[in-house]
Amino acid sequence: MELRQLEHFVAVAEEQHFTRAAERLAVSQSGLSASVRALEHELKTPLFSRTTRTVRLTEAGSALLVEAERTLAGARAARDAVDAVRGLLRGTLTLGVEQCVAGVSTARLLAAFHREHPHMEIRLRQEGTSSLLEGVAGGRLDLAFAATVSPPEWRGELVPLAREPMVVLCAPGHRFAREGARVAWGDLRGESFIDFHPDWGPRRAADEAFAAAGVRRSTVALEVNDVHSLLELVHEGLGIAVVPHHFSRKPEARDLVAVELGGTRRPVYESVVVLPPARAMSPGAKALMALVRETPPR
Repeated sequence: MELRQLEHFVAVAEEQHFTRAAERLAVSQSGLSASVRALEHELKTPLFSRTTRTVRLTEAGSALLVEAERTLAGARAARDAVDAVRGLLRGTLTLGVEQCVAGVSTARLLAAFHREHPHMEIRLRQEGTSSLLEGVAGGRLDLAFAATVSPPEWRGELVPLAREPMVVLCAPGHRFAREGARVAWGDLRGESFIDFHPDWGPRRAADEAFAAAGVRRSTVALEVNDVHSLLELVHEGLGIAVVPHHFSRKPEARDLVAVELGGTRRPVYESVVVLPPARAMSPGAKALMALVRETPPR
């Protein structure tokens, strides 16, 4: 079993398509297929279920994917460590990030990192919190910027980035949009809600806040994957949203009303850097964290 074969296998698993995987790796499709077949022959089991339209991992393929990603991450870390000793920072930095995570500008941070380390390849993956935790744990990600991570979920290091209140965001014509209004938890019963899919940080924070307040909200009928769609739906009066306060400062939210949640239970949105154990941190991750620590958390 060769690292090259594992790289080919992982690319097909991620793309779920042999042609796209071959294009991504800049190899011929026939060569890629032969590499995967050789790996299946060595392991004596199919790794993919193939049809004319789909390529899916088998149970054995799913088991191999976890270890293949870990093995490839270890190989990259070994190469990067040697380069670091030689005074070079090469290789790949793979960063995972929640959408619109607070406390850091991902674009400015990566631009500064690229200026300091131009030979490092940067890869960015935008995913939900659970996927980010799995990615760091499995070595697929060097580190991640996530939200609302509880200690039982992650026993490695969590570096605080930001902490801010969550607010109710509504259209100007909504009954909550009175000047100086404050909404009690009980007032939210029966409202229509717009929110993210359950794995996204703001949704997790909202769900935890409702549970802590002992309020069961109605089903979230309008679920979105991006902030802009959420703001647009709220603007059209299709529902309200419980979101981090910084969402209300976005240009698309300028006509919306942010209302403070009253009572003793004030929901808070927190964002953190998710780091692997210190011994597993890549040189690229350490260099990026040096930049993050130059800016005090808010």
